[in-house]
Amino acid sequence: MNPEAGGKGFASVNQAPAVKRLRVLTVNTHKGFTAFNRRFILPELREAVRSTQADIVFLQEVLGSHDRHAARYPGWPQTSQYEFLADSMWSDFAYGRNAVYPDGHHGNALLSKYPIIEHRNLDVSITGPERRGLLHCILDVPGQHSVHAICVHLSLLESHRQKQLQLLRRLLESLPGDAPVIIAGDFNDWKSHGNRTLGLQRDLHEAFERHHGHLARTYPARLPLLRLDRIYLRNAESHGPRILGHKPWSHLSDHLPLAVEVRL
Repeated sequence: MNPEAGGKGFASVNQAPAVKRLRVLTVNTHKGFTAFNRRFILPELREAVRSTQADIVFLQEVLGSHDRHAARYPGWPQTSQYEFLADSMWSDFAYGRNAVYPDGHHGNALLSKYPIIEHRNLDVSITGPERRGLLHCILDVPGQHSVHAICVHLSLLESHRQKQLQLLRRLLESLPGDAPVIIAGDFNDWKSHGNRTLGLQRDLHEAFERHHGHLARTYPARLPLLRLDRIYLRNAESHGPRILGHKPWSHLSDHLPLAVEVRL
């Protein structure tokens, strides 16, 4: 199977009872290392992700391969990092390769307990060495015509982010107006300019802003000050958004993960 083809070919679950709630998690994996790359902790990260019992996991900065790391670190997985994280718990996965270099490549990934019936990785790189993408997946969720999930990791530069957000808005406008949409990931939007840009979208809301009046502080993980990570919803309601700031999460990446229950 081509690991970028999306999922493992499981049959449709449309005949199953209708699903009204989805548990969603988003985490920047920092390529399986602690902050400042001091320690390889992907196995610990997998156990932490599994403990959330999430139905859909949005991953950023996940390695598809890295030959030098594979030779250097004991316990480096034989598969890609997203397959290692999916393990036996998430039947389907999709990967969007963004950055390619001599030793390997990394990008965004989506893990799903429901079949991924279609996916595409949209290149939103602007100029220079930063390679960015929007991983757009369509999920076959029982009782729903389709659920759209978009995994996001935007540029460090404000001017690039604004252009990327316009591309994201264009993608949203192309989707069916009544379809549930979940957008999650690392927006790198530390001034919140991008949040205001997305706020212009009809019926789109950010889970933490709706429930707490402000975006979640997620970076750096040990002393979170910046509001970089987001979960936006359209045609769905958010319930109980949480920042996973307790141990072991505070040392598993340089970002804290976000979790929310999505009601369809």
